This record gives sequence, C-alpha cells and structure tokens, in this order.
Amino acid sequence: MRSRLRLADLLPVSTVGLRSRPGRAVLSILGVAIGIAAMVAVLGVTQSSQADVLAEIDRVGTNLLTVATGKTTGGDEAELPPTAAPGVARTDGVLSAAATATLPVRVYRTDRIPSGRTGGLSVRVADPALLTTLDGRMLEGRFLDPAVSRYPAVVLGTYAATVLGVRDVTGRPQVYLGDRWFTVIGVMAPVDLAPELDTAAFIGAAVAATEFGYQGSPTRIFVRAQTDRTDEVAGLLARAANPAHPEEVAVSRPSEALTARLAVTDGTTVLMLGLGVVALLVGGIGIANVLVISVLERRGEVGLRRALGATRGHVGAQFLVESLLLGAAGGVAGIMLGTAVTFAMATARGWQTLVPAYAVGAGVASALLIGGCAGLYPALRAARLSPTDALRTL
Repeated sequence: MRSRLRLADLLPVSTVGLRSRPGRAVLSILGVAIGIAAMVAVLGVTQSSQADVLAEIDRVGTNLLTVATGKTTGGDEAELPPTAAPGVARTDGVLSAAATATLPVRVYRTDRIPSGRTGGLSVRVADPALLTTLDGRMLEGRFLDPAVSRYPAVVLGTYAATVLGVRDVTGRPQVYLGDRWFTVIGVMAPVDLAPELDTAAFIGAAVAATEFGYQGSPTRIFVRAQTDRTDEVAGLLARAANPAHPEEVAVSRPSEALTARLAVTDGTTVLMLGLGVVALLVGGIGIANVLVISVLERRGEVGLRRALGATRGHVGAQFLVESLLLGAAGGVAGIMLGTAVTFAMATARGWQTLVPAYAVGAGVASALLIGGCAGLYPALRAARLSPTDALRTL
C-alpha cells in the first residue's frame, strides 16, 4: 500500500524544526521581516508624503502664477515698471492680482538691536488683495486694507512674528521698521506656495511712499488665473507686465515646484525599494542556509521516516512547507513593522497615514515567494537522501 501524508499531519511535521530551534527560526524570520518592512515603509511613507503634496496643490490651486523681475540683456537685475500690476490685472483670464515690492529697510523688535542682526527678515510693500489672491488666512488680527495702508501699520509673516517675538496683537505691539515704530495689526498663516512671504513684514504702499520713498515698482506680482486658461494666461503676462521689455520678466507657476517634489519622491522610492529587495534576498539566503543546516542535522530523522514508508515527496514537502512558514511569518512581521514605521513618520510630519493595499499584498506575496525559492534546494536535497545513508548517522 502506498504511503500517504495527510494535510492535517503536514503542518505539525513541518514545524518540528521550528519548535525545536526557536532562536534560529526567529533569526530567519527577522531577515525576511526587515526586507518586507523596508518595502512597506517606503511605499507607505511615499504614499503619505505624496498625498500631503497633492492636498497642498488642491488647497492652493494650480492656477496661481507669479510675475517677477528677470535679468536684462546685460545680466543685471531688471525692474518692473509701476504700470506692471495694473497691466497684469487687466489681462484677459486673470481673476485677481496682487503686487509686492521688497524695500531696502529692515525690521527689528526694538530700536536697541544692532543693525546687522536682521534675523533674515525682509520688509515688503503689499497690495491689500494679496491675502485673497493667495487664498491665505490670518493667525492673528487682520490684513492690510486701503484705509490702514496709509498709516504705520504692519502685518507679519508667521516666521517673522516668531523671530520678533510677537505672539498676539491684542496689546497693539510695535516693531521698529526703518527708523520709526509700526504697530502690528496681524500675523499671517504660512503660505505654502510662497514661503518667502513667511519671513516678511508687510506695509501699505501709501506709507511706504511717504516714509521710504517707494516709487511703485513691484518686485513680484501674484496672479490668480482662470483654471482652464492658466497656460494661456501665463503666456500673456510677460508682455502685460512690461510691454517694452517682456524678455526681462520671469513668469512661473509655484505648483510646478510641488509637482517636481512628487517626481523626486518617485525616484527616491525606486532606489529605496531596490534596497528593500536586496534586504529581502539576504533574508531568503538566510532561510536557505538555515534549512540546509537543518537537513544535515536531521539526516537520521529523514532516513527513519523514509524507512517507515515516507516518500521523497513527503520529505521534500516537509522542508518546503517549513521554508514557506518562515517566509510567511517574516512577511507578517515585516508588514506590521513597516506599518508602524509609516505611522511614526507620518505622525511626526503631520501627514495622513496611508499604507497602500498593494504594498501589503506585495509584501505577503514576496515573502512567500522568497520562502518557497529559499526552501526549494534544501527540500530537494532532503528528498534525495537515501534511507540507508541517512540512517548511518543514527
């Protein structure tokens, strides 16, 4: 009668080596787990990061354009004419436009601070429409309007407020700007697509002209265009801003910088996945090595089973299932570890935690594949053992 091995008996037989040498089994599982964890964590962190970038793009919109000073034919810094902002605002397809201009003055918390200690802050003239054009918001107080723009009132970017030590505006704090005191009326929230504004102190054009001789030439104009006509509008803005020298005007779309971040992230993801695959292969080699040693140590057991009627297939299946179990355990442990790493990094950076389902599925499949491939040679080697030769080791 031909010997048979029931499926119900295969699992207990296949786990004999794991149960008898748990330390070795744990180390084998750990090798696969590290590789799977690296792959899951890379995909999870990438997905969470990209979701955050896409949320930023959706929040600020892809229809925001900037018009800035470029270079003259001689390589010098160009200057936008005072008519640039009105010309841009009148361009067909433009919903709103707001100009800013950097002034050659500094802002300090008091008049006792040495002039060289600027803290990296700038002073900018700002159009009252700047906040709405950028879809920005205020953390404290209010933004400039046509009424207060004539007076020594200033709005601080979020970083500028931190450097100057202004936490709220209820007490009407003042800062020393140029050579006179200005009252802080508001603090802006961070601007995702224009981070340079976070380090600025904003004043109105009227008071800038009176106090600092501002002539009305902007250095940057923020433009909100009709979404379906953004590319068309972008092609018109240079001539609208400076009809005489459109080549001296630089037009850009801030959202393209965020899109570029996605491309860089994708490239990094491929590299990190490659490292994860290498770690997984090393784990597979570790499983194969452990099983080869196990076959050598259990030659007597194999010979005895063969002598009692076990077929070559039964012996091979025993070691192959043992390898698959090691791979599966490493896959589960790796998925849990990779998910934990993703959660920790996403939480630390304020992202939504996302672990794609395909990463979990690919992790399990990869672990089983590595386990099966790693156990194939040891299983075949065990199956080829002659009962008489194997029993000599007893």
